Amino acid sequence: MPKPSTVTEPAELLAYAFSVWPEVKKKQIRTWLKFQAITVNGRPTSQFDHALKPGDVVAVRTDRYAVPKTLIGSGIKAWFEDAHLIVIDKPPDLLSIASMGEQERTTYFQLTDYLRQGKSKGRERVWIVHRLDKETSGLMVFAKTPEAKDILQTGWDKVEKKYEAVIEGRLPQKSGIFDCHLDERLPFRVFVNPPADFTRHAVTHYRVLSEKGKRSLVELTLETGRRHQIRVQLADAGCPIIGDEKYGSRTNPGHRLGLHATSLRFPHPATGEMLSFQSPMPKELVKLV
Repeated sequence: MPKPSTVTEPAELLAYAFSVWPEVKKKQIRTWLKFQAITVNGRPTSQFDHALKPGDVVAVRTDRYAVPKTLIGSGIKAWFEDAHLIVIDKPPDLLSIASMGEQERTTYFQLTDYLRQGKSKGRERVWIVHRLDKETSGLMVFAKTPEAKDILQTGWDKVEKKYEAVIEGRLPQKSGIFDCHLDERLPFRVFVNPPADFTRHAVTHYRVLSEKGKRSLVELTLETGRRHQIRVQLADAGCPIIGDEKYGSRTNPGHRLGLHATSLRFPHPATGEMLSFQSPMPKELVKLV
């Protein structure tokens, strides 16, 4: 790793890095810059033309942990990272993990590329702990070791998980519980069914936050984590999420699914320290309600 360098005369960051670290390949320096591994006076930056002034100290981070709100790739924003896990904010219309039709434009691929600093043959990787639907945005946790993955997944049912949704219509009560059984046998759609050997119990607590015209903003706290759980239960209540044509929505004023994972609270897999993260509902959805 190159030694930190103190600037003696005004320069642009990328050109300066090339000049003071001639032993490092330019492609490597560009990769460091892309992933905010280069710091100016201790602050990460990815701006190639960042204006340097005499006295500034340029260095390469040795910990390589993303600082809060770091953009990683494909619109992914990192909220927290250490040696055991990384918490990110996933944008809408991005798969959590690869499918038959899409291998590279996924959250998993982008995080792996980030950890490997663009080196395709690197050994660093992440382990998926839970998933968000492609259309859903918000907080996700990935493990950086198999041990952290096992601990997080074992206790995942006890993790506090909150979502917010913009829905069509108004629920009959300002708060309550959705309690039903879901049939997940079909690969692309889930149904509410009477209890049976093939159904899974699903429980969601809800609270109406605001109402405006024919739409409402609802906070949802998961007690169980079934596939499409929130989407199916709201549709079954007669109030599908906006933009959710699959489950009966007739409007799409936000030009996306109106569902966002807003809050996660769980113990750190190694230290036991309670971690809490909040991601505000995207502005394009909030303005609708």
